[in-house]
Amino acid sequence: MFKLLSKESNIFSIPVYIGFLLLVVIIFNILNFNTYEAIIEAITFLGIALAYFCFHTIALNYQTHLPLFLYTFFIFSLYPGSLDIGIAVALLTNSFLLLLLTSTDEDIRKKSYVLVGSIIALNFIFLPTTWPMAFFVIIHLIATSERIGLNLFRFLLGIMLIAFSYFSVMFFFNFRSWNLDYFPFGAMKIVTDYTELFPLIPIALLLIYAVYDHFRNYNKKSPVSRYKYTFLLVFSLAQLISIVLYMNKSYEYLLLLAFPSSIILSRMLRFMPKYWMQEISLWAIIISLVTFKAGNYFQLF
Repeated sequence: MFKLLSKESNIFSIPVYIGFLLLVVIIFNILNFNTYEAIIEAITFLGIALAYFCFHTIALNYQTHLPLFLYTFFIFSLYPGSLDIGIAVALLTNSFLLLLLTSTDEDIRKKSYVLVGSIIALNFIFLPTTWPMAFFVIIHLIATSERIGLNLFRFLLGIMLIAFSYFSVMFFFNFRSWNLDYFPFGAMKIVTDYTELFPLIPIALLLIYAVYDHFRNYNKKSPVSRYKYTFLLVFSLAQLISIVLYMNKSYEYLLLLAFPSSIILSRMLRFMPKYWMQEISLWAIIISLVTFKAGNYFQLF
């Protein structure tokens, strides 16, 4: 199966994967259809679909079917059937952030920091638990920008524009009180019961190995590859902080890691020294995700 998925993808590959996930979304929600749910699922689908095009833009997957397949399988297995609008918006905005921040063109990045700030602010409005992303972007900005002060101002300007617009709209509609429950720092509840996540242990171990292998061969990689891959790792860390602090039993948070995990795992599989290791690891990922899906669907854990 690994050899089959290692074949080069073509122009029709992405529409096929997107069509499959659209079918999954429709099937899961056909019996619970209403306007609000339709809006959420539309946002979710747009975020998922845009991520497929991120694979080509980031260019870390050698244009094969493997990362596309893994991403599709991650979404299918982790998608609970309906999402909170915050997670749906986060999936969409994360795709935009990945496209903007992984650009190796400094000119493109510096012109996009206002938009990045706006996206971060929008993320916070819909899902306050995504606050680690703001610190991630600031660290990324400091580490990669030539004009740190100016780009930081652009980033903060984007945040302020969205904040001003949001408070103006709320004031106009006479919403003039602040709900402290909206402030995420008092709602932290670190995950302590990992029983339902046990099926994902093989994937976690493979991800740890992938990170280890990346840094073991760090000097062998091209500067662009090092930059983009390390960016994905730090991006994943920001998502992981939100997951650990706020997920509790809301396992749809794991969808935030689906895209970077797909790239990290697909690259790890590609560079494994033996074919049997590649095949076994691929099937371990598939079985883990299927077991997790079945366990949650049938309440086995």
